Amino acid sequence: MKPKDVIQFARDNDCKYVDFKFIDLPGIWQHTTIPVARLDEEMFESGIGFDGSSVRGWQPINASDMQMTPDASTARLDPFTAQKTLSLICKISDPVTGQAYGRDPRYIAQKAENHLKSTGIADSTYFGPEAEFFVFDSVRYDSSPRGAFYEVDSDEAAWNTGKEGQNLGHKVRHKEGYFPVPPTDVLGDLRADMMTVLTDSGITVEVGHHEVASAGQCEIGMQFSTLTSMADDLMWFKYVVKNVARKHGKSATFMPKPLYGDNGSGMHCHQSFWKEGKPLFAGDGYAGLSDIGLWYIGGILKHAKALAGFTNPTTNSYRRLVPGYEAPVNLAYSSRNRSASIRIPVQAGNSPKSRRIEVRFPDASCNPYLAFAAMMMAGLDGVKNRIDPGDPLDKDIYSLSPEELKEVPHMPGSLDEALLALERDNEFLLQGDVFSRDLIQTWVDYKREREVDAVRLRPVPYEFFLYYDT
Repeated sequence: MKPKDVIQFARDNDCKYVDFKFIDLPGIWQHTTIPVARLDEEMFESGIGFDGSSVRGWQPINASDMQMTPDASTARLDPFTAQKTLSLICKISDPVTGQAYGRDPRYIAQKAENHLKSTGIADSTYFGPEAEFFVFDSVRYDSSPRGAFYEVDSDEAAWNTGKEGQNLGHKVRHKEGYFPVPPTDVLGDLRADMMTVLTDSGITVEVGHHEVASAGQCEIGMQFSTLTSMADDLMWFKYVVKNVARKHGKSATFMPKPLYGDNGSGMHCHQSFWKEGKPLFAGDGYAGLSDIGLWYIGGILKHAKALAGFTNPTTNSYRRLVPGYEAPVNLAYSSRNRSASIRIPVQAGNSPKSRRIEVRFPDASCNPYLAFAAMMMAGLDGVKNRIDPGDPLDKDIYSLSPEELKEVPHMPGSLDEALLALERDNEFLLQGDVFSRDLIQTWVDYKREREVDAVRLRPVPYEFFLYYDT
């Protein structure tokens, strides 16, 4: 929609308020609300001011004034507000210079798409993320100098087979959560409500089902879209999932590894290049890929450890990236093989339009604007430099011997290791001024200070079990 269309849309739907949303550096939506009477066409040019020093990873207090300006194309009705509210995602700029803000993740995603077009290699890049999540009936946690704990519960989890009181059985057995029907799967109606709200919000839903972990793990698949548009949709997706769960008296989380000893939640990302309406990854090479598709894989594999700093950006991400839980630890590619970190999906009919690659190591704790842009830039680097991805690995990687695994590179083992890799390997991100050194260094510094060091310095409960009697 254009600005005048948005204003009419608000009138037609009797909106009382307008909610302005933007994303902070780590990847969480922030918002402010204005009366609908303030919304006019000028606001789509002038925006409103706010304090950038109170947003994580943004401005110092001595240069705090920032401006947010709504993007008319992102207009949606918010389905969760008591008063009819129009929702708009904003771009961020400096009110003095009028220039787009260099640490605005959405701006970086837009620059990535523009850079791709400028190369002449492709004019569109499509992303289709599969964001897994957990739904819990109870969540408790605390951390202080004198102690720390966490406890989650799910009525359908295997650990509740012996729960006292009314207990009807039909629990999900350990690692058997993939596709059970009710009454074992008790979340079908909840997922259906999530899918309905997503559809009513304009997001095309493709599938919804229970996932492998026994305690409320789910997945809802969305139709692919272009890079920035898909990142917008993913933020809306997370907003809907969390709020629908809350309306049902439950809690949804995209934390990668909330449970010890069970599968974590990933976000497999399907990706492809197109030009003039034609798919560029379709060809006569391995698994029906073109040279461009294979080179794209080469770029992802070459830069995967640095990419992890954006695609797997939490200390908890590396609780998931361990052998034994279907997580893609090893950096290899294959067709149909879900133990590889990059898979080439095979579908009936093998239509060239469906030819894509699936990068399996990211998780939904990422900032999607930064993660999608970084992966595209790595793949583009592979295409520009014709990076050979090597031979595919069609064996079950989890069953390889230690000797065979020595030849297969692997993902970083910690966030700190990923940030080190990002510091050493980031020139591919700087091409076309998509990422800046300031953004990368700000990201690394923030993650080290607020997350890596904060977790490293705190004892965890299991250490008392291991070491209290030493």
